[in-house]
Amino acid sequence: MQSTIDHPAGDGELLLVDKPAGWTSFDVVNKLRYATRIRKIGHAGTLDPLATGLLLVCMGKMTKQIERFSGLDKEYEVGIRVGATTPSHDAATPVSTMSRFDHLTYDDVERAIDSFEGEYTQLPPMWSAAKVSGKRLYAYARKGKVIERRPRTVVVHRITISRIALPDVFCTVRCSKGTYIRTLVDDIGRLLGCGAFVSSLRRIRIGDFNVSDAWALDEIARLRRVPVPVAA
Repeated sequence: MQSTIDHPAGDGELLLVDKPAGWTSFDVVNKLRYATRIRKIGHAGTLDPLATGLLLVCMGKMTKQIERFSGLDKEYEVGIRVGATTPSHDAATPVSTMSRFDHLTYDDVERAIDSFEGEYTQLPPMWSAAKVSGKRLYAYARKGKVIERRPRTVVVHRITISRIALPDVFCTVRCSKGTYIRTLVDDIGRLLGCGAFVSSLRRIRIGDFNVSDAWALDEIARLRRVPVPVAA
């Protein structure tokens, strides 16, 4: 029988969680609510279901700090597959178009990626949790509808390419709050002229918080108490 986690009273806690693939951010919050019997829990920054990595979870009075944490810069390890696109701009939906990419050189790929560093205007993807008229965009997308969205200005501080093995490219992206990595990759594919989608995504840092300090969900479930909170 799984032990519940006894939660000490106090001013709240900030818990670093390493979200597994296949879980929504809300799934993680629900699991922690069940384990801790605390109702007041929220996360500071959504991760897509297929993405893994750092999720900041605020408990109790710490939920008042969610906006501050969600405003911090993020860093991701990103896998890019060029020569194909999907409706969701990641592997959550089937490939919808394929294009030749054998004309691309490594220099072509590097120049295209480097050009997105700095301020950059994005449209939120249709397959996202952003709301229009009180409804999540992905709810429209599932019905095949495309809704007008407002562009937003984000900042891509740095993109570091770690490996190019076409059709796959691997890089690290450090960016501002509100940056959609899937849209960034789709825009890179458009610039390359052959399309691209996110093949893998892992968030490794939020501000000064690192995924190396995070707890796996199964580790939390085995404990009798909430892990020692990090300093916020």
